[in-house]
Amino acid sequence: MSVLSRLTKKASSYGFDGFLLGIAIAILLAYIFPSVGAKESPIPLAEIANFCVSLIFFFYGLKLSPKKLKEGLANWKLHVLVHASTFILFPLLVILLHKIIPSFQSDVFWTGLFYLAALPSTVSSSVVMVSIARGNMPAAIFNASISSLLGVFITPIWMEFWMSEKATNDFDLSSVIIKLLIQVVVPVLLGLLLHRKYAWFAEKYNKRLKQFDQSIILLIIFTAFCESFSENVFALIGVKDLLQLLLSTVALFFLVLELTNLLSKLLGFNSEDRITLIFCGSKKSLVHGTVMSKILFPTSDQMGLILLPLMIYHTAQLIIASIIANKFAGDSTKNIAP
Repeated sequence: MSVLSRLTKKASSYGFDGFLLGIAIAILLAYIFPSVGAKESPIPLAEIANFCVSLIFFFYGLKLSPKKLKEGLANWKLHVLVHASTFILFPLLVILLHKIIPSFQSDVFWTGLFYLAALPSTVSSSVVMVSIARGNMPAAIFNASISSLLGVFITPIWMEFWMSEKATNDFDLSSVIIKLLIQVVVPVLLGLLLHRKYAWFAEKYNKRLKQFDQSIILLIIFTAFCESFSENVFALIGVKDLLQLLLSTVALFFLVLELTNLLSKLLGFNSEDRITLIFCGSKKSLVHGTVMSKILFPTSDQMGLILLPLMIYHTAQLIIASIIANKFAGDSTKNIAP
């Protein structure tokens, strides 16, 4: 194995993969060519992304195994805590941070942070991290999958609460949920119905499907930042605000890690369930965040600012969780606290 291959493999084990580089390149290209992805562009990138979003969730449903989901049903206490962490603890922590931390110059950052907090858990990386750390795999698959479906309903409800608190009246909850049902839930259910017959396709081309998912996410990020750069919304954002956002986002991740770890110990969870709670309860989905943003904020020209906390969090959770998972894997007693 060459030195470059070893370095690439080592970097991947700690979260530094080509996708993170792709995000940086997408933002850079949006900065250089903002007119390409803006609303006035003759290239219908937004419409292409909308169509591909439904394909992403169709293939997600195709990959879901009803059998594996049933295997994870029994451990109800773990399931309740994972989803309570994902959908209750996160938003409450951000509301608390909003009260005690001085306001950002751009209040959109707080909307972005709260949007991050209201999102469901990620599927693939949660399961991968639990697998590396030798946790409860059936429970991880169950919770990560169910979280994605719950998020279709819970995330818009939280966002309506946040927007009403900010006196924003252009958030139509019923319309948003209907759009999410059509664009997300229906494709997932269709994929589930076809799982038995065509699951082999999803397994055979799993790597290609992952690349497809990531490509669409990069396209959505590119168009979001094109719109933000074309409207010059970053002009008033200072370095101090960006640093404060970075620290707040990373602090949120570590806070949830510590709280889920403490809860698992207080409730006497075994090591496998503890690992599953820590990793599934602390993750947020970049896939759902990017695709749902197109439905939740369809007319916003500040999408780049709204998605920025999520992208920072995604990077942090990949790198930090990878390090912790590898430490768990190397510790036979599983007594390493995050």
